[in-house]
Amino acid sequence: MKTDLTKHRRKNRSNRIYLNLLERATQERTFLIMIGLALIGAGFATLDLRVAMWFGFAFAAYGAVANDSIQSLGTFIESNKDKKWYVLWLFTGLILIATLSFSYVQFNGDVTYQRLLDSNNNSNYPLPESFSYFQLIAPVVLLILTRLRMPVSTTFLMLSVFSASADGISSMVIKSVSGYLIAFVLSFLIWYIGYDYIRKRFKKRKYHTGWTVAHWIVSGALWAVWLMQDGANIAVFLPRRLDFWQFVIFTGTIFLGLGFLFYLRGDKIQQVVSEKVRISDVRAATLIDFTYVLLLIYKLFISTVPMSTTWVFLGTIGGREIAISLARKKEGAKHKGKAIKLIAKDLAYALIGLTISIALASGANPVIRKDVIEMFNSWF
Repeated sequence: MKTDLTKHRRKNRSNRIYLNLLERATQERTFLIMIGLALIGAGFATLDLRVAMWFGFAFAAYGAVANDSIQSLGTFIESNKDKKWYVLWLFTGLILIATLSFSYVQFNGDVTYQRLLDSNNNSNYPLPESFSYFQLIAPVVLLILTRLRMPVSTTFLMLSVFSASADGISSMVIKSVSGYLIAFVLSFLIWYIGYDYIRKRFKKRKYHTGWTVAHWIVSGALWAVWLMQDGANIAVFLPRRLDFWQFVIFTGTIFLGLGFLFYLRGDKIQQVVSEKVRISDVRAATLIDFTYVLLLIYKLFISTVPMSTTWVFLGTIGGREIAISLARKKEGAKHKGKAIKLIAKDLAYALIGLTISIALASGANPVIRKDVIEMFNSWF
């Protein structure tokens, strides 16, 4: 009797899981159809270099901005819910055009601030003579992970499949991990030491309009620095130096994709920001973005090696969450566990993204595949 009851419960559990998956698939039907067509289209696109180039770029343009919107624009979207979406779009869109135009002029057609191409025309991420299937599905995979609300590193996912060797990947990982640790510690110290003062000053719901002005300035600076760091993740599918019309298409596509993102208010991945403690408060959002942009500027100028800005952002909000949970006197125990779970989940997603990136890079490049196999053999 007990065995039959156990079997019945397992069957009911399996049925519930099946029905939930079926319901989820029905809700995401349009998205799943688009992904299916994209995966098929990627196979045909590999037959022609020009088609493959623009195919990869089109998906990367929206995927990179959509996934990384949580770090570059997430707090801006969250703290400006009362503003019209097109006002936010035009503000960030003008910064986009100005930032990319400066790099295009200053570096003779290079829109990545020399992240992909140095002054001697050398690159650790060369444009291939023919695209592999793994390179073209990388931005499609990014769209899937974004839909699942996973804050993965677009730098790892996009650039790894173009890296000439495993050294290019390892240098990105080292710089990104150091960025995460620095961001975590700095953010923790700011919010833990200043918690009582910040809580007292931010206790009132009303705030001076100067905070709004400051937040828009800081957010604009953050968005510009993010473009300097992560614009390479989109441009990697295109020639390392763009002609005028290529630049117009490049900038215009991202501009329109940005507008669609603001129309959706960050889409589903925005929840990664929304679930954090009082992010919608413009004063808290300003402090977070200010800490984050300082770290990005520091990392931007010490080296031209590409870096995962996602990891730096996760370190920034992770340090803040832990600091607040420890500094709270009455509710500290209650919120400490929640903060740790949120940080662990975000970090786990980032590691999943890194694993997928290495797998795609290994499939796209036999040199990297050999290096990865040798590395695992040395470990085990």
